[in-house]
Amino acid sequence: MNTIISGLQWGDEGKGKIVDYLTESADVVVRGQGGNNAGHTVIAKGVKYILHLLPSGILWDDKVNVIGNGVVLDPIGLVEEITRIENQGIRITPDKLRISDRAHVVLPYHKELDAAREAALGDQKIGTTKRGIGPAYADKINRCGLRMADLLDRDFAIAQITRRTAEANEVLARFDLPTFEAEQVIEETYRAFERLRPHIDNPIPVLHKAWKAGKSILFEGAQGTLLDIDYGTYPFVTSSNTTAGGSCTGSGLPPTAIDAVIGVCKAYTTRVGSGPFPTGDEGLSEYLHGLGREFGATTGRPRGCGWLDTVLLRFACMVNGVTGLAVTNLDGLDSYDTLSICVSYEIDGTVHDLPPADRSAWDRAKPVYEQLPGWKTDTSSCRSYEELPAAAKNYLERLGELCGAPIAFVGVGPDRSQTIVVP
Repeated sequence: MNTIISGLQWGDEGKGKIVDYLTESADVVVRGQGGNNAGHTVIAKGVKYILHLLPSGILWDDKVNVIGNGVVLDPIGLVEEITRIENQGIRITPDKLRISDRAHVVLPYHKELDAAREAALGDQKIGTTKRGIGPAYADKINRCGLRMADLLDRDFAIAQITRRTAEANEVLARFDLPTFEAEQVIEETYRAFERLRPHIDNPIPVLHKAWKAGKSILFEGAQGTLLDIDYGTYPFVTSSNTTAGGSCTGSGLPPTAIDAVIGVCKAYTTRVGSGPFPTGDEGLSEYLHGLGREFGATTGRPRGCGWLDTVLLRFACMVNGVTGLAVTNLDGLDSYDTLSICVSYEIDGTVHDLPPADRSAWDRAKPVYEQLPGWKTDTSSCRSYEELPAAAKNYLERLGELCGAPIAFVGVGPDRSQTIVVP
């Protein structure tokens, strides 16, 4: 069974936990897009692991993990991450981690270019993590980027880095941002590259061999559908295709290899950064932050929180081809008497069941809510669907009905054991 895990909201849905749970029955785990702007928090046996570029399968001893060609890879950041995870007792060998030689490289100046672009946008800033992801993808599309394979030809890479550093410095100087010495960029990049060199190869034959042999492959999506460069709340999006299709183009396996798509969403809605958020609710945000929840794994920023938005989820299920829903953080709603679900938007007097493409329409979108009773019971100790309160099951069933996809998993806490498989 080859399965894609896709986030259905603005990221931070708990995909890492679902991937970690499903990895037990998988042979290979693949990251196919994004960069270290993603952050997955996985808690296993009471230990907290924060992953940015490493696939969540890295926490298991007998799994092959692939960072695919669709990822933009910060070599310095990845080496720091590997060191941190190894210091937590996880061994990472070349057999366990393979990095595509076609993956594009995030260089140090890309991060400052990210900051420069945000500064230029002023009040219209995107709210990026400033990890250099957008500028690296821009170089890829403009056909002037460097790939991991290009670093193998040191003379070529040095010439390219020297030229591109000079061009970047011209932009950075206009915004009084730090500039770079090409020699420093080259030295730092190659120090990290040499540490990663044993892991770099062409993983496509490995993936195809696993597929043809009937092995189980798990594709770990980063960010979420509403941040997709095509389908998200543009321009407040990331720079890659975060939907299920991106897992295929970002790994080298075709759509015919895919058996299932698990869409992950929270039992409510969150987002970070700038952009529209129709169901955002200050009271819910304060409550969840007060519990110590909803702070970004990558930046530590508090996430905006709001009621469940099935207008967005319905659309996300469509474009991903979701075959089953994984609903996380159900326990975050345990204390509420009444719960709200957004079932449509009212925009200029017209009811919309799907999100608009017109960016100005978001400013006028008013959520239309349906009220459901809460369960006022601690669900974090539930280990089967039957143990959940009746009101919680009704809430989940209504969620699935509105989204057009069945509930497959329910999360009632951060630990691996707090994942309920729905019959």
